[in-house]
Amino acid sequence: MKAVSGVFSSRSDAEHAVAEIKSAGLPVDRVTLLTPGNFEKSLQSVPAVAAEQPGMGKAIGAVVGASAGLSGASLLIAAIIPGVGAITALGLLGEAILAAAGASIGAVAGGKLENSMTEGMPEDELFVYEDALRKGRSVVIAFADDDAKASLLRELLKAEGAEAVDSAREQWWIGLRDVEREHYTSLGRNFGQDEKFYRLGFEAALHARTRCKEYDQVMAEMSANIEDLERQYPGVEVEEPFTRGYERGRDHYQQLCDESKAA
Repeated sequence: MKAVSGVFSSRSDAEHAVAEIKSAGLPVDRVTLLTPGNFEKSLQSVPAVAAEQPGMGKAIGAVVGASAGLSGASLLIAAIIPGVGAITALGLLGEAILAAAGASIGAVAGGKLENSMTEGMPEDELFVYEDALRKGRSVVIAFADDDAKASLLRELLKAEGAEAVDSAREQWWIGLRDVEREHYTSLGRNFGQDEKFYRLGFEAALHARTRCKEYDQVMAEMSANIEDLERQYPGVEVEEPFTRGYERGRDHYQQLCDESKAA
């Protein structure tokens, strides 16, 4: 499975994109819409599907805040994501993504979803989606079987006005860059020289697999990442900037979590 994502400034545009994707024949369990806020007031214009997938009743029972009275309609899921706040997601794929982001919504229902969807879960992009949601934007994520279908989905999202996730990722870093440069420079380091590896470390700390874990739980993965980079860039100092970036990324995520709890 290949994940294709788009970020929308307007929720209504995102909803329309979901409708177009469904009209193009993508199965309902392969597309989701994430939007900030209370689900009772969100996603009301997303077209309902005539029948949901097997296991939907189990999903409704497992999800905190699942909508009541949605028989015959797309499942809407409300959850709290650490560092983000209240989020509404559409369908079982939305549930899987919320769970990967750390929301306490119980186990993903349906073995089919678990086996086929989590395989292509874009865990390294979740923090970009979360940043967009914090800014009041909506995210559409669709899963394609192959490169050809993924290309078609990317073109469809672009035509609907989506910002590509790579562009959103760059905007996310631009928003942090000046502060991180000042911090790194204050340590007597050369940010211009080390930015690439510092940023990679920062992003690694936000990866869904590693954030919120103690150092001893992530050291093996960190070491593997550093070793890979050292092989790619022989003779270049990698470990120090990567580690410094990782530490700052951990602090950044903790601050976001603290702020969302206080809000």
